Amino acid sequence: MWNWSAMKKNEADMQKAAEIRGALNAIRGLTPATSEKPKAVVTHSSGNHGQALAYAAKLEGIPAYIVVPQTAPNCKKSAIQAYGGSIVFSEQSDESRENVAKRIMEETEGIVVHPNQEPAVIAGQGTIAMEVLNQVPLVDALVVPVGGGGMVAGIAITVKALKPSVKVYAAEPLNADDCYQSKLKGELTPNPYPPETIADGVKSSIGLNTWPIIRDLVDDVVTVTEDEIKYATQLVWERMKLLIEPTAGVGVAAVLSQHFQTISPEARNICIVLSGGNVDLTSITWLKQAEKPTSYQSAFV
Repeated sequence: MWNWSAMKKNEADMQKAAEIRGALNAIRGLTPATSEKPKAVVTHSSGNHGQALAYAAKLEGIPAYIVVPQTAPNCKKSAIQAYGGSIVFSEQSDESRENVAKRIMEETEGIVVHPNQEPAVIAGQGTIAMEVLNQVPLVDALVVPVGGGGMVAGIAITVKALKPSVKVYAAEPLNADDCYQSKLKGELTPNPYPPETIADGVKSSIGLNTWPIIRDLVDDVVTVTEDEIKYATQLVWERMKLLIEPTAGVGVAAVLSQHFQTISPEARNICIVLSGGNVDLTSITWLKQAEKPTSYQSAFV
């Protein structure tokens, strides 16, 4: 039986979240002291990285333009604007996001900071692992939700450099299982169409920069159903009193699954990265549907 050794909350404070470290790392790398600041920074994001870049750009006095899918939660859109970012809408697909970001970059003469393929962003996200290894030295495994792969790639690089015996697992919705398919086939396999999942923060596919890292350093990928995500998210709300978004619930759902027990039976001290706390409380239509999946083991959080 495993222990809930730690749940690393990554969204409690924008000033401490890994996203802001990655965004600041990227922006300051673009603006050394001897050169002029860019006229603007541009990114595409469902919300979390977009908020961080808007906040980081505001600190540096640079306009930020965030390309956001029209279907993104209202709370994420509002937060981006509150942090000083200008929102430009796109369709859900990765292609649409990237095309709109390219157009805005050309119009503003700005610089694109990719939400998950930019090396400086990946490095900033990797600081999560440094904190986990310092705070939970007996940790056996880390479980990280994966969309574009920047966070799990940064964490995997750090963990395997500092303590290679610790396992790193990616967790993703079954409805958006490009990371799982890529590992299974041994080649980058993006989602063929925009996925439908309650975990909107991991709808993007892994990319050219994160795939080699995931291929070589991430030990395995666990997929979870929509029902499992809903149940796990509600479980954290009720037992841990933490308001996480379903994207963060993906990692919890993965650890609760029977499949996780088969791939990592030796893990006893597990850290789950709770990557997102943006919840539209006025539009939680799925809450009554969050029944415990029959495949889940009993868990006391």
